[in-house]
Amino acid sequence: MAVKVEEAFEFIYNNTTKKSIKIVPIEEALGLVLAENMTASHNLPPFDNSAMDGYAVKISDAGACVKVTSTILAGDDSDDTLEAGCAIKIMTGAKIPHATECIVPIEEVLACGNGILLPETLAISKHIRLCGEDIKSGTTILLAGERLFAHHITLLASQGISHIKVHQKPRIALFASGSELKMHFESVASYQLYNTNTPTFMARAIELGCEVDFIGTATDTLEDIKRHVQSALNSDLIITSGGVSVGDADFTKEAFGAFGYEIFFDKIDIKPGKPTTFGRIGTTLVLNLPGNPLAAALNFELFGQSIILALSGEKNKYLSTITTKMGEDLKIKAGKRTLIPGFFDGEFFKACDKFAPGMISPLAISNAYIMVDEACGFLACGSSVKIMPTRFSFTSKERVDLVTK
Repeated sequence: MAVKVEEAFEFIYNNTTKKSIKIVPIEEALGLVLAENMTASHNLPPFDNSAMDGYAVKISDAGACVKVTSTILAGDDSDDTLEAGCAIKIMTGAKIPHATECIVPIEEVLACGNGILLPETLAISKHIRLCGEDIKSGTTILLAGERLFAHHITLLASQGISHIKVHQKPRIALFASGSELKMHFESVASYQLYNTNTPTFMARAIELGCEVDFIGTATDTLEDIKRHVQSALNSDLIITSGGVSVGDADFTKEAFGAFGYEIFFDKIDIKPGKPTTFGRIGTTLVLNLPGNPLAAALNFELFGQSIILALSGEKNKYLSTITTKMGEDLKIKAGKRTLIPGFFDGEFFKACDKFAPGMISPLAISNAYIMVDEACGFLACGSSVKIMPTRFSFTSKERVDLVTK
């Protein structure tokens, strides 16, 4: 019996364990998921410093002609103290002299006698970056479960952190089954097809931060599929396409069964992609996707990506949506949860003109998709829909309703 989409997610989240950890230098941490909370070891800025090239002055000297007594450059270990009636020239980032009350930018002063003429109005602490105003020592700066992007590396470097604990990348093994399939680097006969699914899965898994092994394409024989399964068992997740329906030459389930395959579900009440199967062999998860390219790609986005996010250790592991509006009317055959690819232009979502399960072109045209409730048969132009992107990441800390109704 086919499970509902929500039931399929429960099987995925309840049976997927995040990867173990390792220690890496921050230069190699980009795109990895942090495995520990990070705490600031010192204040940022570490001392009061100047936000401008200018002059350190006292408020009481506003409008006065003051003498410039010295200059402090960024990086100088100055211990100067500012006296009334005086100014100290200072560069951006330099340590503020003792007793300074504000900084006047160079362009706001005029020459006068043996010094500089200050503006009539001065404001306390203006153009001074105070110690700890950005980050205070002892505060948590990053949380376990955060995927590290470039500016997270900036934050870590600002604290002098050189090595961190991260979750290892999920390791994915891919193979396809079907005697009619050939890889793009092979010659294809008139009765054969190029295997587009495996390159698609490989590219998306790499985009999602995985290490990927391509095992090959198995012919439609039990023994050849078993050989491919055996070669993939050292991975965290095996993803296959084809051979999961009820045809005479569909041996995938039987081949996996020879290794003690525990099936959590083997049908989902969804269109396209009903024969999508999820299970486990030992500690290795298995996702069998349909052979039709569009069906396989859309179900990879929904279920494959969910498994990968759960493996990664990322705290925002649940798919989320962007609420937008339909750009034109769309008729849908009601009765089954339906995945529809389309293009989101930042304001409206428009479904692809054609999106049959066996098509490939909609994958190149679309940048998002919607999942339409089984009771919905029509989406009017301007009506609200929930899109899920395929070309940029949008996830949530909590599980959210993904269905457009």
